[in-house]
Amino acid sequence: MSANPETAESTMTLLEHLDELRSRLFKAGVVYIVALLACWGVSRWLLDFLVQPIRKHLFDGGEIVYINLTEPFFIYLKASALAALFLSAPMILYQLWSFVAPGLYKKERRLAIPFLVFGTLFFAGGGAFGYYVATPVAAGWLVRLGESFKASITLRSAFQFESWIILGMGIVFELPVLIFFLSRIGLVTPGFLMRHFRIAVLAIAVVSAVITPTGDMVTMSVFAGPMIVLYLLGVFVSWLFAPKRPADGEEQER
Repeated sequence: MSANPETAESTMTLLEHLDELRSRLFKAGVVYIVALLACWGVSRWLLDFLVQPIRKHLFDGGEIVYINLTEPFFIYLKASALAALFLSAPMILYQLWSFVAPGLYKKERRLAIPFLVFGTLFFAGGGAFGYYVATPVAAGWLVRLGESFKASITLRSAFQFESWIILGMGIVFELPVLIFFLSRIGLVTPGFLMRHFRIAVLAIAVVSAVITPTGDMVTMSVFAGPMIVLYLLGVFVSWLFAPKRPADGEEQER
């Protein structure tokens, strides 16, 4: 017996929505745990790779040390968790899309592949930018401030500093993808985005201050600068791909 789509949607309870969300989170979680176990097998190499940008800026016998017996174990685990998040990003994005897709129009559901591909690429690109550009710039400036002293940075603080930058940049780089998606479903337009550019810059400054691990102006600028560029890129993408308004009386097919 077939049900009317509108009736089916109206009778779907909050608990059913929560159950669907739980199912999607569980599937994403399983893939993440598998990736975490795989990354744990190479955790020593991962951590050594991750702290290289900071090690390069230690000078005159400076070194990375640990002060708690359990500290290396937990940092190895966190390094594996960070790498696993990037490895499992396609599945996480897929489950996110699958959760929101039933509420979209049929034409909008065709954006699944671009969302997954570009969402994954931009997330990975943001992480790479954080590792190769943002961390060396921020770490180099901070270490030079203490050039009169011998640097002995704890493993925990070094990893926390860099992991925040890498993960933060990965999330920040999703901004053009988010704007593209919102443009395609008609929630924002290029004109709207440019009219609120000043508000966006203020919001970017606030977000940069929140996610900056040290709170200094240089590290904040390392976050804020790319975010402004990415916002403008999102405006350009919105201008290219924003859908035309449907003619009067024309309905989109669910």
